[in-house]
Amino acid sequence: MKPITCSNYNNIRKYILYFLLLSVLLLFLFSISICVGSIAISPQELWDVFLGKSENDTFFTIIYEIRMPRAMAGMLLGGALALSGYLLQTFFQNPIAGPFVLGISSGAKLVVALTMIVFMNNTRMLSSATLILAAFIGSLISMGAVLLAARKVHNMSVLVLAGVMIGYICSAITDFMVTFADDSNIVNLHNWAMGSFSGISWSNVTTIVFVVMLASTITFLLSKPMNAYRLGETYAANMGVSIRMFRVMLVILSSILSACVTAFAGPVSFVGIAVPQMIKKLFRTSRPILMIPACFMGGGVFCMSCDLFARTVFAPTELSISTVTAIFGAPVVIMVMLRQRRGM
Repeated sequence: MKPITCSNYNNIRKYILYFLLLSVLLLFLFSISICVGSIAISPQELWDVFLGKSENDTFFTIIYEIRMPRAMAGMLLGGALALSGYLLQTFFQNPIAGPFVLGISSGAKLVVALTMIVFMNNTRMLSSATLILAAFIGSLISMGAVLLAARKVHNMSVLVLAGVMIGYICSAITDFMVTFADDSNIVNLHNWAMGSFSGISWSNVTTIVFVVMLASTITFLLSKPMNAYRLGETYAANMGVSIRMFRVMLVILSSILSACVTAFAGPVSFVGIAVPQMIKKLFRTSRPILMIPACFMGGGVFCMSCDLFARTVFAPTELSISTVTAIFGAPVVIMVMLRQRRGM
């Protein structure tokens, strides 16, 4: 057992401080998301509703049926997307790999859109499980195409470009299908395809909690082999890691996490790339045992902040969540690419 040095002790204190900071930000943004909107709710009124002292049914409905599910979805799906991006960056060992850039979100969007059109044309209701399954299939199809390209191409820049092209192809097919959908279906598909956390119900939140927490827990349990893998496949194999099974697990987990986001909120851009990079910069470490929970919390903070911006800055007009995440996430990606370029 290694002795705890002064340097290690300082690092532990620093990590605890950062996790406390992320926790406070999550709690603060969650509270602000519930209070701020077209109808402002004061902290005192919010507290009265939680304690059951308020007799205002309108506030109760707004808080429990609209804003709380939306805030929960923003926190959980943001964390899922950031964690999916971290898994893909670990898999490809490239800092600009992410579900949106590699076309995985677009593949999920394509299959979900097709499923929605088929079910809506037959006047059938879509369950949460059906949406997630459709998105997962689409994610795996796109991921398979990217992996096939990876076997032929060893230049990561070309691979990312191939992922972008796969995304464009999936988006083009989706737009083609929407063109021939019924008018009522087009409105629903268009709103979903723009990306938004609005319209989330408690039943959706229940499904999101189950899927995201299960996938995140399994991911955390893989932190030790992940730490060995980032030091090289040979080192990981010598440490007893089954490389083939480990890589399959990374693909499945990243696909499940990004699929859950796409199923309920539509395609959300740049979170999967930007958040892991910002967390690495903050913590100054790449250890998975720290990065996994930190990325999840950071993704929640980032997406709740962007959602708050999207629905309040130009109220009553609401921006799509992808528009805002691109505004704040794209500059981070550009800085990462420039830093990579300087390091070549």
